Parts: sequence; C-alpha cells; structure tokens
Amino acid sequence: MYQLLADAIVITHFIFIVFVVGGGLLVIYWPRVTWAHLPAAIWGAVVEFTGWICPLTPLENHFRELGGGVSYSGDFIAQYLLVVIYPENLTAEIQCILGGLVIAINFIFYTLAIRRYRYLSKIYGV
Repeated sequence: MYQLLADAIVITHFIFIVFVVGGGLLVIYWPRVTWAHLPAAIWGAVVEFTGWICPLTPLENHFRELGGGVSYSGDFIAQYLLVVIYPENLTAEIQCILGGLVIAINFIFYTLAIRRYRYLSKIYGV
C-alpha cells in the first residue's frame, strides 16, 4: 500500500510540474484557472531559484521507506526528469535556467491570454 501511495505522489508531482510549466496555456481559454495557476507557477519558480526541495519529495520518500523501498536524496527533478532531460546532475545554474523557463513560458501564455481577453472584450463588449 505504501508503494502505491509513493507512486501516486510521483504522478501527482509530475502533473503539478506540467501544470506549473504549461498551465498558462489553460489560462488563455479558461481565465479562472489563473487563481490556481499563478500561485503554482510562482511556487515552481521559487523552488528552482532557491534550490528548495518540494514537500512532495520527502513525503514520497517516507512512503517508499514504509513500503520497504529505497528512498533517494535530492529532489524530484533530479531523480526522475533530469535522467531523461540532462545527462549530468542538477546544478544551481540549471535550476536557475529552469526557473527562468517557467517564468518565460508563462509570460508568453499570459500575454496571449490578455490579448485574447482584450480582443473578446472589444467584440462582445464585456
């Protein structure tokens, strides 16, 4: 059961990261998502810039240990994503780049969302 909980946390963690990076795209079509996405994107960028470890990582490790599995040191990105994306270990410089990408990608999405909102406001007089 504990391994299942740990796996569920990994899936949740991955979905959260996808939401942090790409959730701004949802804002273009569903502006109310902003209230959930903006804090998540800020959290994601702060975690990258500061080198903090997301609280989901120790929770996952806790359940892995309870289930007899092996925990890991470091963070989720270093454990699961960097193995695929980057050949080297996660460094502070790479984390700053990732944080910058979160901000840049979402800046683009939010700019598009604002333009779309303004365009629709002109058409429908909202």
